[in-house]
Amino acid sequence: MSPSVFRPLLLFVLCATTLHTALAASSFAGSSLYYAAGLSDNEADTLLQGLQSADMKVLRVWLDGQGNNVKGTPTTAVPSLEPSYVCNGNESCYNDTILKRMDNFMVKAHSYGIKLLISMHSFNALQGGDVYGKKYGVDNFYSQPGPQQAFDARIKHVLNHNHSTLGKPWKELSDYIFAFEPENESMIGKGQGFIQSHTSWQCDRAKTVKGELGDNSGILVTTGGESWLSESVQNAWLSCPALDIISIHAYGPGDLTESALTPYVKKAQSAGKKLLLEEWGACYFSTSNNNCPKGGVLNSQTRNNNIEKWASAITAAGIPWLYWQVLPNKDPHYGYDYEIAVNSDPSWGALKGAAQAAGKAQAAFDYSANILQ
Repeated sequence: MSPSVFRPLLLFVLCATTLHTALAASSFAGSSLYYAAGLSDNEADTLLQGLQSADMKVLRVWLDGQGNNVKGTPTTAVPSLEPSYVCNGNESCYNDTILKRMDNFMVKAHSYGIKLLISMHSFNALQGGDVYGKKYGVDNFYSQPGPQQAFDARIKHVLNHNHSTLGKPWKELSDYIFAFEPENESMIGKGQGFIQSHTSWQCDRAKTVKGELGDNSGILVTTGGESWLSESVQNAWLSCPALDIISIHAYGPGDLTESALTPYVKKAQSAGKKLLLEEWGACYFSTSNNNCPKGGVLNSQTRNNNIEKWASAITAAGIPWLYWQVLPNKDPHYGYDYEIAVNSDPSWGALKGAAQAAGKAQAAFDYSANILQ
């Protein structure tokens, strides 16, 4: 090959390599702790130190009310944001205790290099008979305009809550908040047919969130996942302009493989969306992984192998992930036990190593502007 031909070819290769490097983005891992608002300072420090040591970047939290001593953690009871009735925009009706406690927690999380993904409601609370469940019932909550208007008012109240010490509304706190999701696992108890018939609920709530955030807030808008992989990624959500992330919840081993996940990665990329495997876990019991109520104890090494295998597959598919869930205290092994305690758990080392590996891997989606480096 003559030098005159070789030089342009070399320049092309160098440019292509530089472009690939510029476009490549690191993946990341994180966890959930739905009752984080009730943690004491000591418990919060224990949790966040552990997450930081594992290079975890995001912690998913909920804004539901909660009782004392959840999952064996010594927590403070926190009332619901709407404790007595649906507030529907009546500002004097909301009990902001959980928001104020979260104010303190997000500042502490930030000091450990961690942002929050905030879920503003859960299907669990709705089905459990909270003020929305009692007034409207589950079906009407998703299908009628009245409850949707009232729930949008809740969303706006949360996004416009003025942080107790930072002096800004949450919707402007992109240094502390990774994303908002309107509801954890919306419609999950109603089945896939109901979800497919009411996909507009998710997009409409995302429009409400995005309408408050604006297009350049630096805070992402996500769904709250469903029962499994295919149910979590609805075509209507891939085409919803207000959604930035489609969150996946998956516990079945068949969903936690690179070959199962990769087609959804390609679909999301084609639609200009990001994916996040927002919930997955390895069952403590020797039951089916996606049906983990109670049973004999699974051998620790087998569980660790499951963690490493499934985390590796998710990471290889290019999807960042959040584990369900990491505890600051010894796991009491209640039913549906996927939890892992920081530092002391026999499976903490496996999860920590998997999270650190995720942070060194390339992702199929660029989250670099949304996590703390």
